[in-house]
Amino acid sequence: MLSSLSGSLAGRRKRELVSEDVKSQVSTLQGSLLGLMALLLGFTFSMTVSRYDLRKQLILEEANAIGTTYLRARLLPDPYASQATDLLREYVGIRVALSESGADETSRSTLQAATEKAEKLHDQLWSVAQGVDSQEPRSVATGLFIQSLNEVIDLHSKRLIALDNHVPEPVILMLWGVGLLSMGLTSYSCSLAGWRHYVATSMMALLIASVIGLIMDLDRPQRGFIRVSQKSMLMLQESMLKKRAGAIP
Repeated sequence: MLSSLSGSLAGRRKRELVSEDVKSQVSTLQGSLLGLMALLLGFTFSMTVSRYDLRKQLILEEANAIGTTYLRARLLPDPYASQATDLLREYVGIRVALSESGADETSRSTLQAATEKAEKLHDQLWSVAQGVDSQEPRSVATGLFIQSLNEVIDLHSKRLIALDNHVPEPVILMLWGVGLLSMGLTSYSCSLAGWRHYVATSMMALLIASVIGLIMDLDRPQRGFIRVSQKSMLMLQESMLKKRAGAIP
């Protein structure tokens, strides 16, 4: 809106000094710049939505992988079965806490601690797999458990990478820069033509800023209002707790 006001003031001063041909050229440049703005917004919005969908899909895949590992762990001989299921229940709680962390200093330290704890649980679960494999090396259940556990570990790395996979900062800065220039040139062109444009340009400025804000919100899953749904992981956690309590045989 400040850019729009600056363009409007500059247009008033130049209104009587420029010819109709210049006004027409400025109007053409304004349309071109607005078209570029629309192209950048559409391209960047598509990038952020694809990243958001990927994070959501990885949560579902991880919940399914952990659930499968949990079921296969119950097929292992004791005491490995109880050790593995207890570790997996703890692991799900860590994954839920990891997803709920924010972007402030406290949340970042919590994220780091949760990540380190998850990796320690990986080592403990793998130790359980090694123990049961040495005891029953030809067991089908053991092989299936190791396979699904390996998938859980892989998805942990994928989710961490997806969490930090953002639209490059220069692209966001370019959006703001082109948005400022677009609003300034639009108001400048309107003032040259002698049109009272304050309501229309203010609405346009708010709309562009809102779309860029939405893009940044989608692209930063640990800050803002839009968060990736943890429903699948929470349902898995609830199911595990019920099994532990004996509510489900």
